[in-house]
Amino acid sequence: MLTINLFNGLVYGALLIVMCSGLALIYGLRRVVNFAHGSLYMLGAYLGYSIAMRSNFWVALVAVPAIMALLGVLLDRYGFRLLQDREPLTVVLVTFGLLLIIEDFVQTVWGKSNLSVPAPAALSTSIDLFGTPVPAYRLAVIAVGAGVALGLSLWLKYSKVGLFVRAASTDPTTTAMQGVNTDALSAGVVGLGTALAGLAGVVSAPFLSLSPAMSSDVIIDSFVVVVIGGLGSLSGAFAAAMVLGMVQAIGAVYLPDAAVLLPFVLMVAILIWKPAGFAGSRT
Repeated sequence: MLTINLFNGLVYGALLIVMCSGLALIYGLRRVVNFAHGSLYMLGAYLGYSIAMRSNFWVALVAVPAIMALLGVLLDRYGFRLLQDREPLTVVLVTFGLLLIIEDFVQTVWGKSNLSVPAPAALSTSIDLFGTPVPAYRLAVIAVGAGVALGLSLWLKYSKVGLFVRAASTDPTTTAMQGVNTDALSAGVVGLGTALAGLAGVVSAPFLSLSPAMSSDVIIDSFVVVVIGGLGSLSGAFAAAMVLGMVQAIGAVYLPDAAVLLPFVLMVAILIWKPAGFAGSRT
């Protein structure tokens, strides 16, 4: 029982890595706390459902991030760029309004009933893991999370664009003075962050039920991850996602009545210990 729960904790942690990477990237450059990120994840899941039902899961896995990336660029141009220097309350109200618009759109198009997406045939089997059979698809989710973490880390560390992203997240004014188009850079990063939210939605669809409430289910954990990892820090978000996934898995076994509270207890404990989170606020 504990082994299965720990495995499920790894799966959920991997999903949070994909989800929270986009949230951390967007905050790192735009300094906008995007309360609509969970609804973008939900929209990605529902778009994946529609595409998978008309074609197949693999097409949805490629098409949805591309669609969401375009949506992210538009959001940056007509939303986040304008909110960058606004009061925090304004940012909260606008992004929360965007959340409500997307949720209403999803309910209008797909309805309020729970939906499900079957796992692709190639990943519908079970694999023996240390004597315990586990679904192959969930192992694939862990692989996706690890791939996103590794890919983003290498991109930020070794690519020229990644260097610009790190510089702009630290000092956008000086970076712009060096000839970097920070608006175009930020649009690309917001597009990437939104694409990752869509990817998380598609990946989650075969093992989590699709419902209009799914955005609120994951966005709370996502914010907990971003806060305890360090606002804007990808490495901190990666570590915090896995810690939170494992805490919830262990809590479900030993403290089932308090499992819902554990993420918040963890957040308070971490912030008392390290007020800036695991990795501060650096990307």
